[in-house]
Amino acid sequence: MARRPRQAVTALPHHVLLRGHNRQPVFVDDADYRQYLVWLHEAGLAHGLSIHAYLLMDAQVQLLVTPEREDALSLAIQDVGRRYVRWFNRRHGRSGTLWEGRFRSSLVEPERWLLACQRHLESGPVRAGRVGAVADWPWSSHRHHAGLAVDPLVRPHPTVWALGNTPFERESAYRGLFDESVSQSETDWLLACLLGGKPTASADFQRRLEAAHGLRLLSRPVGRPRRTPAAGGGSAR
Repeated sequence: MARRPRQAVTALPHHVLLRGHNRQPVFVDDADYRQYLVWLHEAGLAHGLSIHAYLLMDAQVQLLVTPEREDALSLAIQDVGRRYVRWFNRRHGRSGTLWEGRFRSSLVEPERWLLACQRHLESGPVRAGRVGAVADWPWSSHRHHAGLAVDPLVRPHPTVWALGNTPFERESAYRGLFDESVSQSETDWLLACLLGGKPTASADFQRRLEAAHGLRLLSRPVGRPRRTPAAGGGSAR
């Protein structure tokens, strides 16, 4: 089956996933995590990619980003990937590929799904049983959004800014998002959109994107369209 074409649209957030080849670790120690974040920051600035949220775990990277230019997402991911793979291989005495093919990405409807995607992303270590609380994982953007640290890499999306008029209000409201239980159906749907390259968005939002950008996002019926019966209901002879 042909791969679904990646849909990248400027000024809209994208949920991004990179995995280690054969689920092998891409981060071995703290130095690996720190170096990846340094180069991710530099690549974002160089190519016009705003990084709203991130999660680094042993064998994966998840990002929530907005490209400011048409090719910003691909160029930034390629940039940090090339630099990091060379450094990682040399440092750990290995060779060959590190990542599992190309990265996955899903357009995100900001008003309806951005906060859900961000909560899903930052909650990954808790779902995996690595920590008991989201704030305990040091390699994500959560502590910045929750007001527990300042991370120069993170540029909060306007949807996060809208949570309150002051930093205290925003941070308190953001922490409150993680007090709510998340249904398994929502978690499954967010992951399915990401893995399948489908927009994390309502059908109405996708129709507006199709009209504005000439994209094909919604599924269409397969095969020829049904023939409309002739007027009068009879068949022509």
